[in-house]
Amino acid sequence: MFRGMTALGEAVRSGDVEAVEALVRAGADPDGPDEEGLPPLCAAVAAFAYKAADVLVEAGADPDRVLPDGTTPLLRAVESGSPAVVSALLWSRDLPDPGERLPEAERARLLDAARRWYGAGAEAELRRLTGAVGPAETSSVEEEWCQVEEVALGGRTVRAGHGAVLTTLEWVFGVPVALEELVARAVRHTDSSHVDWSAAGFRLAERLAEGSREVVTALRHHPSPARRRFAADWLLSRQWCLDADAFPYDDEDREVLAAWADVEPDPEVLAVVLWALTEQDVGHPRLGSIGLRYAGHPDPGVRVRAVDCLGRSDGPSMAAEYEALRLLAGDPDDDVRYEAALSLLGAQQDVDAMYGVIRDLVRDPLSPLRPAAEERLAESGDRTADATDLLLSLLDADDTLTRMLGAYGLALRDHPDTPWAYAKAEELGPFHPSDHRGNNGLWDWEKRNRPAGPTSPDDGAGPGRDGL
Repeated sequence: MFRGMTALGEAVRSGDVEAVEALVRAGADPDGPDEEGLPPLCAAVAAFAYKAADVLVEAGADPDRVLPDGTTPLLRAVESGSPAVVSALLWSRDLPDPGERLPEAERARLLDAARRWYGAGAEAELRRLTGAVGPAETSSVEEEWCQVEEVALGGRTVRAGHGAVLTTLEWVFGVPVALEELVARAVRHTDSSHVDWSAAGFRLAERLAEGSREVVTALRHHPSPARRRFAADWLLSRQWCLDADAFPYDDEDREVLAAWADVEPDPEVLAVVLWALTEQDVGHPRLGSIGLRYAGHPDPGVRVRAVDCLGRSDGPSMAAEYEALRLLAGDPDDDVRYEAALSLLGAQQDVDAMYGVIRDLVRDPLSPLRPAAEERLAESGDRTADATDLLLSLLDADDTLTRMLGAYGLALRDHPDTPWAYAKAEELGPFHPSDHRGNNGLWDWEKRNRPAGPTSPDDGAGPGRDGL
């Protein structure tokens, strides 16, 4: 245990959310200070434990409490660069609206801190504060489905999500910010999954009435590929909008994307444009011709998206589209080959050959598509002896999920060794509670194959196949 740290503080620092919840339920003070006068929220901020922070605030911890050094847990969260931690300390249940509960001077202090860290950059600000001159340790970590850099230097560690933190604080406190500035914050990073990129796109989506869509779509003509990619990514994210009234521009966007696809020179941007164009089932009348145009593109990322364009509309080009898909099913890139095979299987075209593509991917231990191909094989209508042998071979894998897929595939095929296969899969541990393939597969097989009575105690022993 860290010196002076309570049991609650230790659980928070270790990220054990269940232990934090149990300790709070048992009466631990969510705001109780350690011997340095710091509450558990400070441990949560230091550890980027945003889920634990959320539990603490909901239990009554005060994110605005003034600490011995004059800071607050919320200010420390802002400086930490973790948007998820900041959000937990801004909005957890029962907290008053932060724009109303915080006095103007405190709002200004939080904004100044976020601007300082964002303007300097996490590493540079750490150097200024610590005086460290050696190299920083930098890694990328996941935070609420986004990525953010974690920077350690001079005995301090922060996350470089200050752009997202600043964007959030400006929105919460009603501070005006130019639409173009939000775009600039996003493209400061090359990774479209970065927290700053995500936060900027989200806020732009909320400002449609101010012309954000027009600002973003105009970027398709920008000389910077990064800004064009942001525009394509933003239009893609709009395709996921469930409220048609909130974003009534789907038809217009499809026209924009189709025209853009004709002229975009950058492969990475073009791939996102095609993805956005094909994300909806509605599609576009020119999808087929666009797919044919890019089926032979030198970049595999573009060819994968070309697959999505092909075979989706009736018309005179359909034969040419299916022929292009057949060629792509033999592509040297695994992703292209796999997606083309799935497309042809969905259209009931060259079914036997496409099942062969899936089986070949299952056989390849080096293919990154092997897990997806295993799942597809298990659930497919492929009833060949080769498919059965492959499913049996999965039962020798070193992980429970792969063995379970083998057992489930055998169950769907009413294979007599299904009970033994499930027993072999469970040797490595229980199945995930919500996975119906593991928890219902054997039961469904028994209903179909043993309607006369319950399973006998010896059924799990199986035939004892050696060398499978």
